Amino acid sequence: MRVIVTGGAGFIGSALVRHLVNDKGYDVLNIDALTYAGNLASLKLVEGNNRYSFLHANICDRAAMDVAIAEFRPDRVMHLAAESHVDRSITGAADFVQTNVIGTFTLLEAARQYWSKLEGADRDRFRFLHVSTDEVYGSLGNEGLFEETTPYDPSSPYSASKASSDHLAKAWQRTYGLPVVVSNCSNNYGPYHFPEKLIPLTILNALSGRRLPVYGQGENVRDWLYVEDHARALDLIAEKGSVGETYNVGGRNERRNIDVVRRICTVLDQLVPTDTPREQLIEFVTDRPGHDARYAIDATRLETELGWRAQEDFDSGIEKTVRWYLDNEWWWRPLQGSYDGQRLGLVPADGKAP
Repeated sequence: MRVIVTGGAGFIGSALVRHLVNDKGYDVLNIDALTYAGNLASLKLVEGNNRYSFLHANICDRAAMDVAIAEFRPDRVMHLAAESHVDRSITGAADFVQTNVIGTFTLLEAARQYWSKLEGADRDRFRFLHVSTDEVYGSLGNEGLFEETTPYDPSSPYSASKASSDHLAKAWQRTYGLPVVVSNCSNNYGPYHFPEKLIPLTILNALSGRRLPVYGQGENVRDWLYVEDHARALDLIAEKGSVGETYNVGGRNERRNIDVVRRICTVLDQLVPTDTPREQLIEFVTDRPGHDARYAIDATRLETELGWRAQEDFDSGIEKTVRWYLDNEWWWRPLQGSYDGQRLGLVPADGKAP
């Protein structure tokens, strides 16, 4: 199996590349633009493997995508390259539209050109997996779950750009016959996570005795998915998923944000005791604009049709994650030169559009 992974130096992408190369024995070409969240150090476990190769390129560069696909001749394209942080989308929406919408369009067209020339078994085997987020569905109330048929209702520039890319992917299947499958996942966590997101930011701030910012009163609920469980799901969806269909990937681990932060504090207090409980570092801050109240994924289709199961629950996954950050300062310490935990996503006072 020959697989192109876009965004393979990112958080979820690098977990997928490690799984495909080390666990599945696939030949993988990782295409990544290496923006701030792309980190080749996340691929240290595969960098010497002759089944792994890397191309530094932007998915918006059609010529580069055409050459890469034609030369590598993939059986699959697994598309994860994206701008992904809601806070950054509030103050810099243009990058999200460019990468998530224009980049996806460019990649779909490059893949379609390649696929249209395939014949026989090669043509039948080809798949394009478009990886997306549950945030496209908007916000849930206290009850219910996001299903594959839930109407789209994005709230942020990030989720709107991902919703747009989902629609493009589905349209390229319906109009041109390109064998596209779409996945929408809940919040991921685990090793190699850039420390702008809630869990790694909380871990590193708590380790250094810094304040632990929590939006609003921490009542927002997310469904948490361990990233290595997600990587296994993506491989399975690409292999067995039905063309033109969507598969939701969730960990069935709903938690309020405040409870996530408290759990991290408890685990750290057990592993690296201090005189004062780290929970005292929690600080409630002004909420994020357009902050969705609750996300929760119904992964029944993935579980029943394709036989996937999450191997980690939240407690086991969060302990693994905290231990990984404690053991791998070599990975996260250099990142603090480019991002040191500052607040992102504040709407400019002058009201200017991002």
